[in-house]
Amino acid sequence: MTKSDLVEAIAATSPDRTKKDVEGAVNTIFRAMCDALVRGERIEIRGLGSFRVKERVERVGRNPKTGEMVRIPTRRVPHFIVGKALRARVENVEPEVG
Repeated sequence: MTKSDLVEAIAATSPDRTKKDVEGAVNTIFRAMCDALVRGERIEIRGLGSFRVKERVERVGRNPKTGEMVRIPTRRVPHFIVGKALRARVENVEPEVG
């Protein structure tokens, strides 16, 4: 599902709202979530999961082409942990074949 698919789905369930209004609301939610993660805050959405920022420590890696050892600096990465309700729903549904 893409962001535009999400906007379409929400707009279809809310006939009193225009797609433009729904898109604005979705963009506002995503922007607020991104801003919270940039500040290092944790986001928890009950039934879905939680987002947080993890810090990966500096390490030494290897360039796959040359085999040369390279330093990989410390960095912050977003991390998602699925909630129990979503995990249960996904586990108990047969995948569509097609």
